[in-house]
Amino acid sequence: MKTVAVIGAGTMGNGIAHTFAQNGFVVKLIDVSEKALDKAMETIANNLNRMVTKGTITTEVFAKTITNIITYTDLKDGVTGVDFVIEAATENLDLKLAIFKKLNELCPHNTIFATNTSSISITQIAAVVAHPDRVIGMHFMNPVPLMPLVEIIKGYNTSDEVVAITLALTQKLEKTAVTVNDHPGFVANRILMPMINEAIETLYNQVAGVAEIDAVMKLGMSHPMGTLQLADFIGLDVCLSILNVMHDGFKNPKYAPCPLLVNMVNAKKLGVKSGEGFYDYSESKKAEKVSKQFLK
Repeated sequence: MKTVAVIGAGTMGNGIAHTFAQNGFVVKLIDVSEKALDKAMETIANNLNRMVTKGTITTEVFAKTITNIITYTDLKDGVTGVDFVIEAATENLDLKLAIFKKLNELCPHNTIFATNTSSISITQIAAVVAHPDRVIGMHFMNPVPLMPLVEIIKGYNTSDEVVAITLALTQKLEKTAVTVNDHPGFVANRILMPMINEAIETLYNQVAGVAEIDAVMKLGMSHPMGTLQLADFIGLDVCLSILNVMHDGFKNPKYAPCPLLVNMVNAKKLGVKSGEGFYDYSESKKAEKVSKQFLK
């Protein structure tokens, strides 16, 4: 297996494409937007350039990685001739189901379909595909080229053979795979998202400010970044989507998103991607920027 297709050129998609290409795979990166593909290639080049500057990779690896990535706006052209497809579209069930229905029409029955979903049921996604045994979760962590973990999620029908192939593929990427079962949020987000939600509740209840909450988590809990800063980095819209999936899946009020998170997403304060979330990234990455209107 030397060629893979990656669907979605956003933060996760371009990171996955980068990682596969750097490890010798030919990657067919697919997105409906030519602009998104151009931005993805620019991001990958910038990230590779930083790695060259730090001495992590050579200029030869830089050039080979870029050469290994081919971009497509047409899904049919992108998935033709590949044995392994990774979907990395927005964390939206309807969108993912539409993509997998299309993949089912375009790909041979032995093509393996992986989804980078961080919370949505693998079994539910696989239900729209003939031979659901070939569908698996492959949840990469952000930033993909740097984070060692890949959460491998086995759906109800996922075959042992597909799990074994995916584990071997992950090893070729020099990542550590951890296999988990198919429950809302899996392991990573089942634990992480309630913590993020509680940090937002702590701010909402005016127990402390953004800087103070993050300082406690960094200095007291040895976390590499504050919880609210991490939420900004993930994307507040993504955090909200995951919490909604978990709340719907478990029917437990402890997963209900904080009203402050809902208000900020509605106001398009999404974190790093929008230039403003709990911090203001347009002026200073250290400047606290939460409008008082959200705390009323």
